[in-house]
Amino acid sequence: MSLTETAEKAIAAYGGRTLWQNAKTLETEISASGLAFTLKRRPFFHHARMVLDVHRPISTLTPIGRNPGITGVLDGLDVRLENGAGKVISERKHARDYFKIGRRLFYWDDLDMSYFANYASWNYFTLPAMLMREEIEWKELEAGWLEARFPDEIPTHSRVQRFRFDRETGRLIQHDYTADIISPLAAASNVVLQHSKNSTGLVYPSIRRVTPKGPKGKPLGGPVLIHLDIHDFRLI
Repeated sequence: MSLTETAEKAIAAYGGRTLWQNAKTLETEISASGLAFTLKRRPFFHHARMVLDVHRPISTLTPIGRNPGITGVLDGLDVRLENGAGKVISERKHARDYFKIGRRLFYWDDLDMSYFANYASWNYFTLPAMLMREEIEWKELEAGWLEARFPDEIPTHSRVQRFRFDRETGRLIQHDYTADIISPLAAASNVVLQHSKNSTGLVYPSIRRVTPKGPKGKPLGGPVLIHLDIHDFRLI
């Protein structure tokens, strides 16, 4: 597969092609807060545990809500809740179809949050592997800027998204999208505020902040829709 210069530099910045091709699982801990949680009447995440499949949209997040023993699971286009023994206690097929109308404008339940938080995290955290996916149409708009067109089988914020990388280091700076399941008007900029290294020396975005995207395409200073801290990041 032929990659653009910006994509090649980004993959190298985050450990390299071989590392991400051979990795199977990503484990991490996250804390997240912000207006998006408050508007949907959701509790914040505090050192929640995540396990993600690097190459398929499969992800788990524990706890997903107020009950510390309940895990939210994304499995492709579907979601489910599991208890501490791994027993399915609730599930929803084709979860995205449920966000079109109704009470989700004002309140998300654990299954709703399982879909949103898991697919968003899977997209953010497996970006180096996603840059190598042939079913995603990657286009280099200019040096440092990539546009992605996602197929329907990948759960994601919006079908067209843009990514800005540092031209020198290859590290992600900004990720622009519309959070369609919140609103077709929810154009946002996800800005990387800090990178860190794990115990193996792997570099990863460790602090991210999501705010509305301004009329000229630049992120606004507020309100902060989501503040995301990634406390650990391990590829297996």
